[in-house]
Amino acid sequence: MAFPMLHHAVLLLLFVLPSWPSVFSRANPEIRLGSSLIASDNSSSWRSPSGEFAFGFYQLGNQNLFLLAIWFDKIPEKTLAWYANGDNPAPEGSKVELTSDGQLILNDPRGDEIWRPQTTLNGVTHAYMLDAGNFVLVNEDQNSTRVWESFKNPADTVLPTQVLEIGGTVSSRQAESNYSKGRFQLRLLPDGNLVLNTFDLQTNTAYDAYYWSHTYDAANKSNSGERVIFDESGRLYVVLQSGENVILKSGSAGPTGGYYYRATLDFDGVYRLYTRSKLQNNGSWVPLGGGSCGFNSYCVLTKVEGPACECLPGFFPVDPDNKLDGCKHNLTQKCEAGGSNQRIYTKSVRCRTYFGLILQTLKMAVHNEGTCWKKKMPLSNGRANWSIQGKTMIKVPKYDASSGMPPFQDPIRGKKKDQGTLILVGSILLGSSVFLNFLLAALISLVRSSSSQKGHKLLRSSSILETNIRSFTFEELKQATDGFREELGRGAFGTVYKGILSSRSSETQVAVKKLDKLGQEGEREFKSEVRTIAMTHHKNLVRLIGLCDEGPHKLLVYEFMCNGTLASFLFGSSAADWKIRTQMAFGIARGLMYLHEECSTQIIHCDIKPQNVLLDDSFTARISDFGLAKLLMSDQTRTLTAIRGTKGYVAPEWFRSKPITAKVDVYSYGVMLLEIISCRRCIDFQTENEEEAILTDWAYDCYRGHRLDKLVENDDDARNDMRRLEKLVMVAIWCIQEDPSLRPSMRNVTQMLEGVVEVPMPSCPFPSTSIR
Repeated sequence: MAFPMLHHAVLLLLFVLPSWPSVFSRANPEIRLGSSLIASDNSSSWRSPSGEFAFGFYQLGNQNLFLLAIWFDKIPEKTLAWYANGDNPAPEGSKVELTSDGQLILNDPRGDEIWRPQTTLNGVTHAYMLDAGNFVLVNEDQNSTRVWESFKNPADTVLPTQVLEIGGTVSSRQAESNYSKGRFQLRLLPDGNLVLNTFDLQTNTAYDAYYWSHTYDAANKSNSGERVIFDESGRLYVVLQSGENVILKSGSAGPTGGYYYRATLDFDGVYRLYTRSKLQNNGSWVPLGGGSCGFNSYCVLTKVEGPACECLPGFFPVDPDNKLDGCKHNLTQKCEAGGSNQRIYTKSVRCRTYFGLILQTLKMAVHNEGTCWKKKMPLSNGRANWSIQGKTMIKVPKYDASSGMPPFQDPIRGKKKDQGTLILVGSILLGSSVFLNFLLAALISLVRSSSSQKGHKLLRSSSILETNIRSFTFEELKQATDGFREELGRGAFGTVYKGILSSRSSETQVAVKKLDKLGQEGEREFKSEVRTIAMTHHKNLVRLIGLCDEGPHKLLVYEFMCNGTLASFLFGSSAADWKIRTQMAFGIARGLMYLHEECSTQIIHCDIKPQNVLLDDSFTARISDFGLAKLLMSDQTRTLTAIRGTKGYVAPEWFRSKPITAKVDVYSYGVMLLEIISCRRCIDFQTENEEEAILTDWAYDCYRGHRLDKLVENDDDARNDMRRLEKLVMVAIWCIQEDPSLRPSMRNVTQMLEGVVEVPMPSCPFPSTSIR
């Protein structure tokens, strides 16, 4: 009885064993060496086992151009999940081939190479298109090691189960139908922060982040991020080195198996999570969360009613019953015979807060402001921010009786009353209350006369009418600082206090600089600082919010920088990250270049040092304290003035009664750049080695002796980045040349730092005849 059972078992085993390879093949269809695809209208593709995804040629509109891409293959719109050659679409007849030697190559019809993976492919035996949407090249001889995969080389989209490692980058496309690399990036930085930043395509320079995940802890590396995961339920989170998860986006649109998910960095710079039902052929991708309000609307947050969505002027809700759906124009543009030539649009000015900027100065302000933004409709992710000073100008339809559309009414000015009614009421009042009106006029005149002594003194005496800063009373700032209780720091002319400005919807932290014991020099200090800062706006400069000018009370109100000074960052107890330090050096250089060359009136700071550079919540360096700034009119290039600045950072020409130019800031920047590199002060007489006491001397000796590693002997990251270290030191040596004419301009400094121009070998900054 046992024998027949054993016999059947052996037969079954013999039947099953040969079928294993075919089962594996059906589960993961193998793409063998020598396989290829041709770009055409009806070209085939390599599909995943379930048919969810396909790898092949994606045709761009009605053009005979194709992207090598991966797309969702079971939905009508064939949404792209990955593409390789966005900057160089392939013409019809192009071929992608997994060659006999294991290379994945895209060639045009003439055989010229269009694209191949940037990494070297060794030992590839075959490829798979996986159900997760990942296209992988595998080395079967090394336990199916993945030699290359699309998940490790994302375009603008991340799919569920895809992991973004340290250094991973997602780049936007340029436009909805232009797949060239765009100017927005999502990156996981070496410090563990996930950031969104803009990107200069010409110089390949990443600018400062406009979003960050706050997953960096310099004091405790275990609290810093090491990878980003987008899981199958639509959750996006950062995994810390400690193993904890920081959820960035959570929530599911429904049962996980019934929905597709993708996270895409759209061409407008917004990173959105999308979901789509697998069961609805006529469905569409819907953002998960994203902006609170839809297109052409903005979110308003009030303490009483909470968040609400409001339409922009001239727009109306798409669905009156659902304010989250966004807004649209209630206007159909048309051209008819005999129609008039007049413009159908006018401008609506939205002003979140009133800071005394009259509309007549708006054109001048726009002209002077170097960072105005022009946005293209539809607008998205809007919100009201009462702490930001500025105006938003929106194009709205003019009234046209034939269109049936009601005339636009500015909500800020309120609804206008019927003119006839106003005239009638006015006549009655004038006829019956002449005496009362005379009394009222007298009272108004008296109030205006007394208030003008305080509130409008600045408008009469100062040239800052053209600027958009707020005038505070002394009592307002006394209340905001709780009686000037919390001191942030002291300077040559006053003390800086922490304060809080409250509005009906938010509270804003500020730094209030109280100028004390002002003599004649102090008065000049105050007026100089107000004029200087009020006309500047740059991401690497501390922004002036407002001022107080009431008799002896002179105060300046700045945005609050929560991470203190660069000096504290460099010379504190914890080690400062090398890459963050270099980014700070770049930012400070850009800020000085702006002051020297991009303002309508050249501005010389005259006291550049780490104590006058502040760090915001993303550790962006901001130049502060323009109190010692010397303005040069556009027809001047040099000026004679008294010695200004701080010991160790002062350029030699200050002591020689020579004309002062912007090159004094270049010298100070060079000294500070050496401090940023070495994390030590420019003068340190406590050091054991006397030759290291003066940083500028020691740095040049290290450069000349090919021992730059001594400058960063306790910084492994810097020692492993010797090429950049050498470049930074060479730039610094050029900046500290004793002869001002040999120093580069800050524009040249910025170009050398960013690699736009080569850094020539610097000469000795100290002539042999000088006293060092």
